[in-house]
Amino acid sequence: MTEHPNPHRPPHPTPNRAAARRSLEALALGDAFGERWFPLFRDQDKVLGEIRARTVPAEPVWHWTDDTALALALQRVLDEYGAVDQDRLALACALAFDADQARGYGHGMHMLLPALLTDPAAWRTLAPGLFEGGSLGNGAAMRVAPLGAWFSSDLELVAVQAELSAEVTHAHPQGIAGAVAVATASALSVRGELTLAEVAARTPPGEVRDGIERAAALPLSTAPDEAAALLGNGRRIRADDTVPFALWTAARHPADLESALWATAEGLGDVDTTCAITGGVVGARTGVAAMPGAWLERREELSGG
Repeated sequence: MTEHPNPHRPPHPTPNRAAARRSLEALALGDAFGERWFPLFRDQDKVLGEIRARTVPAEPVWHWTDDTALALALQRVLDEYGAVDQDRLALACALAFDADQARGYGHGMHMLLPALLTDPAAWRTLAPGLFEGGSLGNGAAMRVAPLGAWFSSDLELVAVQAELSAEVTHAHPQGIAGAVAVATASALSVRGELTLAEVAARTPPGEVRDGIERAAALPLSTAPDEAAALLGNGRRIRADDTVPFALWTAARHPADLESALWATAEGLGDVDTTCAITGGVVGARTGVAAMPGAWLERREELSGG
């Protein structure tokens, strides 16, 4: 049978599928690990003490959240089309939401994604209308690291594709900037070239880039909880409050995923998302094979991909 080319597949460079898979697995592991420390209704001093003591969470299964569910949706679109098809991504995100709404989706996604299930193209009007100008949350950034790894041979293309992926749900310029920054960091990680200065230079102007520039100037010897207090830990669920710290810990431990995730967890806040971002960036280079067996045994398996 003759294989007909996919009309939606643009002539992009050969994707780095292996790096994207490494990133996806590490993102999911970071997400699931971080969720164990989510501080809601918990004694934060006790949680921080356990993290600093590197006490492995005892839950038998570490479930991942919407961070991973939407990263899987994005990865499926890349696998099928080779690049971001925005209407297909809108539908994939809506299907992920519909399949399990208890993954911790934010208020904006509860407003947006059900409508996209029946009319995926409606993201063009609905996403910019969220919060009077589009969401500037961290949701586009949290899922995008595998995309950066996928296109890592072309940093300009990484930025373009990251922007396309973000617009479907996070139309605010800073929501988009967060996705560009994380995707760029992931691509640089694959190449062994991760620096915060380079990420900042390739991030659109605004609060996210300003935060990454502050992170670049912050000594790597700084205690992670102090860095989080200066850069933000995702408590406000905004890209500018989340991305700089997550990328700082990734740059602090560019070849050591376990140390990167422990350091990120020390920041508390939106810890599943900061750990997902850090994991996706560092893991694009390292993968998860060297992670402790106790972590790998407990992680929830990825569906599909």
